[in-house]
Amino acid sequence: MVAEHEKSLTIGENLRKVKEKIELAARKAGRDPASIKLIAVTKTVPADLIKHAVKAGVTSLGENKAQEMLSKQPLLPPDLEWHFIGRLQTNKVKSVVGKVSLIHSLDSWKLALAINDFALKTDRQVMVLVQVNVAGEASKQGLATAEAGGFVKEAADLKGLKIQGLMTIAPETANPEHVRPVFRDLRLLAGRLKNNLPGVDLKYLSMGMSSDYVVAVEEGANMLRLGTAIFGPRE
Repeated sequence: MVAEHEKSLTIGENLRKVKEKIELAARKAGRDPASIKLIAVTKTVPADLIKHAVKAGVTSLGENKAQEMLSKQPLLPPDLEWHFIGRLQTNKVKSVVGKVSLIHSLDSWKLALAINDFALKTDRQVMVLVQVNVAGEASKQGLATAEAGGFVKEAADLKGLKIQGLMTIAPETANPEHVRPVFRDLRLLAGRLKNNLPGVDLKYLSMGMSSDYVVAVEEGANMLRLGTAIFGPRE
Protein backbone atom coordinates (compact mmCIF):
# COMPACT_ATOMS: atom_id res chain seq x y z
CA MET A 1 0.00 0.00 0.00
CA VAL A 2 2.88 2.37 0.80
CA ALA A 3 4.55 1.63 -2.55
CA GLU A 4 1.26 2.33 -4.34
CA HIS A 5 0.92 5.66 -2.51
CA GLU A 6 4.49 6.59 -3.49
CA LYS A 7 3.78 5.80 -7.14
CA SER A 8 0.69 8.00 -7.00
CA LEU A 9 2.70 10.90 -5.56
CA THR A 10 5.48 10.42 -8.14
CA ILE A 11 3.07 10.43 -11.07
CA GLY A 12 1.35 13.51 -9.70
CA GLU A 13 4.68 15.31 -9.26
CA ASN A 14 5.87 14.26 -12.72
CA LEU A 15 2.68 15.60 -14.23
CA ARG A 16 3.04 18.90 -12.39
CA LYS A 17 6.61 19.33 -13.72
CA VAL A 18 5.56 18.44 -17.26
CA LYS A 19 2.72 20.99 -17.24
CA GLU A 20 5.07 23.62 -15.85
CA LYS A 21 7.57 23.01 -18.67
CA ILE A 22 4.81 23.07 -21.28
CA GLU A 23 3.56 26.39 -19.95
CA LEU A 24 7.05 27.94 -19.98
CA ALA A 25 7.75 26.70 -23.52
CA ALA A 26 4.38 27.93 -24.77
CA ARG A 27 4.84 31.39 -23.21
CA LYS A 28 8.34 31.58 -24.72
CA ALA A 29 6.83 30.92 -28.15
CA GLY A 30 4.00 33.40 -27.58
CA ARG A 31 1.40 30.66 -27.45
CA ASP A 32 -1.50 29.86 -25.13
CA PRO A 33 -0.56 26.82 -22.97
CA ALA A 34 -4.25 25.85 -22.91
CA SER A 35 -4.09 25.17 -26.67
CA ILE A 36 -1.71 22.24 -26.14
CA LYS A 37 -3.21 18.81 -25.51
CA LEU A 38 -1.24 16.39 -23.34
CA ILE A 39 -1.70 12.73 -24.22
CA ALA A 40 -0.38 10.28 -21.61
CA VAL A 41 1.15 7.32 -23.44
CA THR A 42 0.18 4.19 -21.52
CA LYS A 43 2.02 1.50 -23.49
CA THR A 44 2.87 -1.32 -21.00
CA VAL A 45 1.51 0.79 -18.10
CA PRO A 46 -0.99 -1.20 -16.00
CA ALA A 47 -4.49 0.16 -15.42
CA ASP A 48 -3.84 0.72 -11.71
CA LEU A 49 -1.03 3.17 -12.48
CA ILE A 50 -3.04 4.86 -15.19
CA LYS A 51 -5.74 5.55 -12.59
CA HIS A 52 -3.21 7.57 -10.56
CA ALA A 53 -2.51 9.72 -13.62
CA VAL A 54 -6.23 10.19 -14.22
CA LYS A 55 -6.68 11.20 -10.59
CA ALA A 56 -3.86 13.74 -11.08
CA GLY A 57 -5.67 15.31 -14.02
CA VAL A 58 -4.89 13.28 -17.16
CA THR A 59 -7.91 13.10 -19.48
CA SER A 60 -6.37 11.78 -22.73
CA LEU A 61 -4.56 8.46 -23.16
CA GLY A 62 -2.51 7.16 -26.07
CA GLU A 63 -1.98 3.49 -26.89
CA ASN A 64 0.27 1.82 -29.48
CA LYS A 65 -1.42 -1.57 -29.75
CA ALA A 66 -5.08 -2.35 -30.30
CA GLN A 67 -5.25 -5.42 -28.08
CA GLU A 68 -3.58 -3.68 -25.13
CA MET A 69 -5.88 -0.69 -25.46
CA LEU A 70 -9.02 -2.84 -25.63
CA SER A 71 -7.98 -4.78 -22.53
CA LYS A 72 -7.51 -1.57 -20.50
CA GLN A 73 -10.54 0.44 -21.57
CA PRO A 74 -13.09 -1.48 -19.43
CA LEU A 75 -10.86 -1.02 -16.36
CA LEU A 76 -10.74 2.77 -16.61
CA PRO A 77 -13.27 5.64 -16.38
CA PRO A 78 -15.57 5.74 -19.43
CA ASP A 79 -15.15 9.47 -20.04
CA LEU A 80 -11.44 9.29 -20.98
CA GLU A 81 -10.38 10.34 -24.47
CA TRP A 82 -8.36 7.63 -26.26
CA HIS A 83 -5.84 8.16 -29.05
CA PHE A 84 -4.31 5.43 -31.19
CA ILE A 85 -0.70 6.45 -31.77
CA GLY A 86 1.02 3.26 -32.95
CA ARG A 87 1.25 1.59 -36.32
CA LEU A 88 -2.25 0.46 -37.29
CA GLN A 89 -2.48 -2.71 -39.34
CA THR A 90 -5.41 -2.91 -41.73
CA ASN A 91 -6.76 -6.03 -40.02
CA LYS A 92 -7.02 -4.09 -36.73
CA VAL A 93 -9.05 -1.20 -38.14
CA LYS A 94 -12.38 -2.75 -37.09
CA SER A 95 -11.26 -3.12 -33.49
CA VAL A 96 -9.91 0.44 -33.19
CA VAL A 97 -12.46 2.56 -35.08
CA GLY A 98 -15.19 3.69 -32.69
CA LYS A 99 -12.95 3.11 -29.67
CA VAL A 100 -10.71 6.18 -30.13
CA SER A 101 -11.25 9.85 -30.79
CA LEU A 102 -8.24 10.16 -33.09
CA ILE A 103 -5.89 7.89 -35.05
CA HIS A 104 -2.46 9.56 -35.25
CA SER A 105 -0.80 7.11 -37.62
CA LEU A 106 -2.37 7.13 -41.09
CA ASP A 107 0.70 6.26 -43.14
CA SER A 108 -0.44 4.53 -46.35
CA TRP A 109 -3.13 4.55 -49.00
CA LYS A 110 -3.97 0.92 -48.16
CA LEU A 111 -4.72 1.94 -44.56
CA ALA A 112 -6.69 4.99 -45.70
CA LEU A 113 -8.94 2.77 -47.83
CA ALA A 114 -9.39 0.23 -45.02
CA ILE A 115 -10.44 2.93 -42.54
CA ASN A 116 -12.68 4.61 -45.11
CA ASP A 117 -14.43 1.36 -46.09
CA PHE A 118 -15.17 0.40 -42.48
CA ALA A 119 -16.25 3.95 -41.64
CA LEU A 120 -18.76 4.03 -44.49
CA LYS A 121 -20.10 0.57 -43.60
CA THR A 122 -20.69 1.69 -40.03
CA ASP A 123 -22.00 5.14 -40.97
CA ARG A 124 -19.30 7.21 -39.28
CA GLN A 125 -16.42 9.54 -40.07
CA VAL A 126 -13.04 8.70 -38.56
CA MET A 127 -10.72 11.46 -37.33
CA VAL A 128 -7.11 10.88 -38.43
CA LEU A 129 -3.69 12.48 -38.56
CA VAL A 130 -1.32 11.77 -41.43
CA GLN A 131 2.03 10.46 -40.22
CA VAL A 132 5.02 12.05 -41.94
CA ASN A 133 8.53 10.63 -41.65
CA VAL A 134 10.16 14.06 -41.72
CA ALA A 135 13.63 12.77 -40.80
CA GLY A 136 13.47 9.99 -43.41
CA GLU A 137 14.43 7.28 -40.92
CA ALA A 138 14.28 3.78 -42.38
CA SER A 139 13.16 2.42 -38.99
CA LYS A 140 10.09 4.68 -38.81
CA GLN A 141 6.72 4.59 -40.53
CA GLY A 142 5.25 7.58 -42.29
CA LEU A 143 5.09 9.29 -45.65
CA ALA A 144 8.06 11.14 -47.07
CA THR A 145 7.63 14.91 -46.75
CA ALA A 146 7.51 15.24 -50.55
CA GLU A 147 4.62 12.74 -50.76
CA ALA A 148 2.52 14.21 -47.96
CA GLY A 149 0.79 16.95 -49.95
CA GLY A 150 -0.51 14.65 -52.68
CA PHE A 151 -1.55 12.04 -50.13
CA VAL A 152 -3.48 14.52 -47.96
CA LYS A 153 -5.23 15.93 -51.05
CA GLU A 154 -6.39 12.47 -52.19
CA ALA A 155 -7.26 11.17 -48.71
CA ALA A 156 -9.34 14.29 -48.03
CA ASP A 157 -11.75 13.10 -50.74
CA LEU A 158 -12.51 9.88 -48.84
CA LYS A 159 -15.88 10.48 -47.16
CA GLY A 160 -15.19 8.17 -44.22
CA LEU A 161 -12.06 10.06 -43.16
CA LYS A 162 -11.56 13.51 -41.70
CA ILE A 163 -7.94 14.60 -41.73
CA GLN A 164 -7.27 16.72 -38.66
CA GLY A 165 -3.55 17.35 -38.99
CA LEU A 166 -0.09 15.82 -39.15
CA MET A 167 2.05 13.66 -36.88
CA THR A 168 5.74 12.87 -36.78
CA ILE A 169 8.19 10.98 -34.57
CA ALA A 170 11.59 12.65 -34.28
CA PRO A 171 14.83 10.63 -34.14
CA GLU A 172 16.02 9.68 -30.66
CA THR A 173 18.75 12.03 -29.46
CA ALA A 174 20.42 13.12 -26.24
CA ASN A 175 20.12 16.77 -27.30
CA PRO A 176 16.57 17.89 -28.23
CA GLU A 177 18.00 20.83 -30.19
CA HIS A 178 19.18 18.33 -32.80
CA VAL A 179 15.58 17.52 -33.69
CA ARG A 180 14.23 21.07 -33.68
CA PRO A 181 14.45 21.17 -37.52
CA VAL A 182 12.21 18.07 -37.71
CA PHE A 183 9.44 19.79 -35.76
CA ARG A 184 9.91 23.04 -37.65
CA ASP A 185 9.69 21.23 -40.99
CA LEU A 186 6.39 19.57 -40.01
CA ARG A 187 4.95 22.94 -38.95
CA LEU A 188 6.05 24.53 -42.24
CA LEU A 189 4.63 21.60 -44.22
CA ALA A 190 1.29 21.99 -42.45
CA GLY A 191 1.33 25.71 -43.28
CA ARG A 192 1.96 25.03 -46.97
CA LEU A 193 -0.79 22.41 -47.13
CA LYS A 194 -3.28 24.76 -45.46
CA ASN A 195 -2.56 27.34 -48.15
CA ASN A 196 -2.78 24.83 -51.00
CA LEU A 197 -5.72 22.80 -49.67
CA PRO A 198 -8.11 25.33 -48.10
CA GLY A 199 -10.81 22.69 -47.57
CA VAL A 200 -8.60 20.53 -45.33
CA ASP A 201 -8.60 21.44 -41.65
CA LEU A 202 -5.06 20.72 -40.45
CA LYS A 203 -5.54 21.94 -36.90
CA TYR A 204 -3.32 19.45 -35.04
CA LEU A 205 0.43 18.94 -35.00
CA SER A 206 1.11 15.79 -33.00
CA MET A 207 4.83 15.93 -32.30
CA GLY A 208 7.00 15.78 -29.20
CA MET A 209 7.66 12.94 -26.79
CA SER A 210 9.22 12.70 -23.33
CA SER A 211 12.75 13.57 -24.44
CA ASP A 212 11.95 16.49 -26.76
CA TYR A 213 8.51 17.91 -25.95
CA VAL A 214 9.76 21.34 -24.83
CA VAL A 215 11.38 21.98 -28.23
CA ALA A 216 8.28 20.57 -29.95
CA VAL A 217 6.06 23.10 -28.14
CA GLU A 218 8.40 25.93 -29.09
CA GLU A 219 8.06 24.81 -32.72
CA GLY A 220 4.27 24.63 -32.76
CA ALA A 221 3.17 21.24 -31.40
CA ASN A 222 -0.36 21.24 -29.99
CA MET A 223 -0.48 17.51 -29.20
CA LEU A 224 2.24 15.91 -27.09
CA ARG A 225 2.61 12.15 -26.58
CA LEU A 226 4.34 11.62 -23.23
CA GLY A 227 4.91 8.33 -21.43
CA THR A 228 8.22 8.21 -19.53
CA ALA A 229 7.94 11.85 -18.44
CA ILE A 230 4.72 10.97 -16.59
CA PHE A 231 5.05 7.32 -15.57
CA GLY A 232 8.84 7.01 -15.34
CA PRO A 233 11.01 4.53 -17.27
CA ARG A 234 9.24 1.39 -18.44
CA GLU A 235 10.11 -1.75 -16.54
